[in-house]
Amino acid sequence: MPALLAVFAHPDDESLSAGGLLARAGDAGWHTGVVTATWTAGTHREGELAEALRVLGAGAPRFLGYADAKVPESAPGEVRLLDAALEDAVARLGGYVSEFGPDVIVTHDALGGLTGHPDHVRTHEVAAGAAEAAGVPLWCATHPESALRDWGALLRPGQTPYAVPEERADLRLDVRPWRERKLAAILAHASEAERGAAPGRIAAMAAETRGRLLGTEWYETGGAGPEAP
Repeated sequence: MPALLAVFAHPDDESLSAGGLLARAGDAGWHTGVVTATWTAGTHREGELAEALRVLGAGAPRFLGYADAKVPESAPGEVRLLDAALEDAVARLGGYVSEFGPDVIVTHDALGGLTGHPDHVRTHEVAAGAAEAAGVPLWCATHPESALRDWGALLRPGQTPYAVPEERADLRLDVRPWRERKLAAILAHASEAERGAAPGRIAAMAAETRGRLLGTEWYETGGAGPEAP
């Protein structure tokens, strides 16, 4: 069966952006794993990430070890992901790619997802570099413009959403059978929920709105990679 390696910027991005795909692929027999670009082992978010990955069936946390753009204590003594040389970050990720042997790598889109977070954009660049070096197809988690009706509710007032034209989101996954697991993985990031970040805003939504939000995922694949699970 195929192997899928997801590469996302922060703990919780894997659940928010690709939790349905990870759960669905795992249930189909795929080997799945997640690399997180920022935060490190030993920080409080490691345990939250481990629980989210357990729920999704995606193994143990793997970290690149860089610091979050705005949270230096996320990786004490380490350089921020944004300040790291791209070739060094690609090489770090390349070690995991060689070890894991993925048939496809999944990451943020080039816009940095819905929020355009600079750590997301940089993680896309790192994942794209590692995928190209290894000759592995890249799938980019994205949001078409039609998704903003529901996903726009996650943005803060005045925040600009980033979305792609409908035709670029060429893989649309129905993950409704896995949305309770996806929600459980999102809520495993309890510190993010408590501070009112996306997990907390999702938890506070009406059930109908939350169900629409979590029931579909979109990816830019360019037609490359294995057939979706």
